[in-house]
Amino acid sequence: MINRVFASSHTPDESNQMNRKSSPSSGHSQSSRGGDRPGEPEILSEHQRLEKASGLDRIRALSYLLDSAIPVPGTDYSFGLDPIIGLLPAGGDVIGTVLSAYIVLEAARFRLPIPTLTRMMFNIVLEMLVGMIPVLGDLFDAGWKANAKNLRLLEAHLHAPDVNKAADKKFFIVLVVAFIVIIAVQIALYVAVFQLISSFFTS
Repeated sequence: MINRVFASSHTPDESNQMNRKSSPSSGHSQSSRGGDRPGEPEILSEHQRLEKASGLDRIRALSYLLDSAIPVPGTDYSFGLDPIIGLLPAGGDVIGTVLSAYIVLEAARFRLPIPTLTRMMFNIVLEMLVGMIPVLGDLFDAGWKANAKNLRLLEAHLHAPDVNKAADKKFFIVLVVAFIVIIAVQIALYVAVFQLISSFFTS
């Protein structure tokens, strides 16, 4: 009875306002999605936050292993396994490129802008091309450190993200296809070089 009297004491406009405030289909459901439009903050579930945190840990660990894990005694310089892997015959550089590509694809999940992802690709492609030169390429790998550069680009984005320029899923697909083509070209070049060398010794 008291509830009926209380409800009847409100005007229709006031009742409509109360209904809109209590409606679960208003702003609350929109904010739970987040990030659907440019400029909106991305609101993540606890599982998504943990997944992204573990992804960042993997990127940091792999980048350190490939570019900075081995200190040079008596200096502040260090290098990683990447130039050592490149010394392996029959595809050592290809393995390094695949691992570097994994870092970029994992980093792309953090909504990086297209220019940042393009710079990451440039770092890898340059290291791949120069890395194919015997000895000189491995020395370049040790000094260029594409993975460490790409990690710094990711951390700079995380420090000051620009979601308005975030790459979409279509660009991510383009990125995957581009890496497949790059790795295929690298393998084809190595096969051609080996065939040339073998034909020289057999002739």
